[in-house]
Amino acid sequence: MTADPVALATGTRGDTSASPLLEVKNIEVVYNEVILVLRGLSLTVPKGQVVALLGANGAGKSTTLKAVSGLLRTEEGEVTRGDIVFDGERINGINPDQIVRRGIFQVMEGRRIISDMTCVENLRLGAFTRSDPGVKHDIDMVFDYFPRLRERTGLAGYLSGGEQQMLAIGRALMARPRLILMDEPSMGLSPLLVKEVFGIIRRLNRDLGITILLVEQNARMALSVATYGYIMEQGKIVLDGDAAALAENEDVKEFYLGGHGADRKSFRNLKSYKRRKRWL
Repeated sequence: MTADPVALATGTRGDTSASPLLEVKNIEVVYNEVILVLRGLSLTVPKGQVVALLGANGAGKSTTLKAVSGLLRTEEGEVTRGDIVFDGERINGINPDQIVRRGIFQVMEGRRIISDMTCVENLRLGAFTRSDPGVKHDIDMVFDYFPRLRERTGLAGYLSGGEQQMLAIGRALMARPRLILMDEPSMGLSPLLVKEVFGIIRRLNRDLGITILLVEQNARMALSVATYGYIMEQGKIVLDGDAAALAENEDVKEFYLGGHGADRKSFRNLKSYKRRKRWL
């Protein structure tokens, strides 16, 4: 299948010299005017690459994505310091629909499809910012990537978890994004479906050149598709580097990749656990 030229990004996967598409510069995020969640967070996502953002629950990963997509205000959150720059332009404070029009689309945690709409209706919803005549062509393109969805003519609420995730990704593609923010795409899926979803992520990046910022707790799978990775703890970046190098880092192995079999250290002693993390 030939990719739509409008959807192609200019970067190439694996090109570490690619110019940045997204730059998050020393941002702080506060909820309800009192709760500080992000504490001077900075990261860069080069054009045409997959960048993984890893960390435990509560580290601030989803908040980071919502800061970029403009969805913080729906949860009484606000970027109180720093800048978010997309393709050279500051996007702090811009309404979410305008951010989508600029080329950023977030695939939310938990998929968030509209259960009482069909697959086609959900896909058309993803194209709500568009007025061009290519919507039907792009629906066919999504069905080419996800042939299972073509067969599902009933309501989306009856889809399996894996099919709902595919629909959520397909809905993002309908906006013709330059950058997709993916939040926990493996959540609630069987190991077989997790492999299938991450295979799809690889194909979208390879075939369409779409840049992806991937938030994921399955660190092994995330690093297998990413070119670069960041690790968050307590609202800040504590470690970053080439994905292959992170996968070989001893601390990353110990705390995110399942340890070293029988030699893995116990987490019962919390003091020892904190001391073992050399980035703290």
